[in-house]
Amino acid sequence: MIVLAGTIGAGKTSLTSLLAHHLQIPAFYESVDDNPVLPYFYQDPQKYAFLLQIYFLNKRLGQLKQADPQQESVMDRSIFEDSLLFHLNADLGRSTETEVSVYDALLQNMMEELPHTAYKKRPDLLIHINISFETMLKRIKKRNRPYEQIEQDSSLYPYYQELNQRYQTWYENYHESPKMQIDGDQYDFVTDELARKKVLQLVDQKLTTLPILLHQTAN
Repeated sequence: MIVLAGTIGAGKTSLTSLLAHHLQIPAFYESVDDNPVLPYFYQDPQKYAFLLQIYFLNKRLGQLKQADPQQESVMDRSIFEDSLLFHLNADLGRSTETEVSVYDALLQNMMEELPHTAYKKRPDLLIHINISFETMLKRIKKRNRPYEQIEQDSSLYPYYQELNQRYQTWYENYHESPKMQIDGDQYDFVTDELARKKVLQLVDQKLTTLPILLHQTAN
């Protein structure tokens, strides 16, 4: 199980598709365009931040259950990122202390490994796509989702800036699985064929070091 991580516009969906084709494994995508809560969140973040994260958390867990029988899979979002996003909203005054407490306790219970759990919850590899704030803004503007545009809501600028900064710290502190980071500015795999080949090569190299693959090879 490979999961992608990164801020808005990092290229998670694109790299998920590339890896699924390259490795010939099923892909699982984050629900965005059909997310009924997301537009409401952008209209009133303080009211809908908690509901949005509960929605995402439920979707992520369901996705893990769907992916597990496949044996091999790639996902365009990690369940472990949700805490980063929700705590940022809480720090911005969009969630109450009670909501944060409930969310943290729920996530901990959901991710606890039980002896008879039928599916695994932690990936074999997490790939973080790191992009600059400038690239993030360009990608958001290019994909043109109205509720994401700074021109529609100037308060999104500091929100996006803080979100982008926190992702690097989050990656450094992530220890749930093997991990690797790809420089999304240096390797624009979305539009550059050479960058695409290089990124796939980097992932292939990392995969050869994973304990699960080394164990399978030994057997």
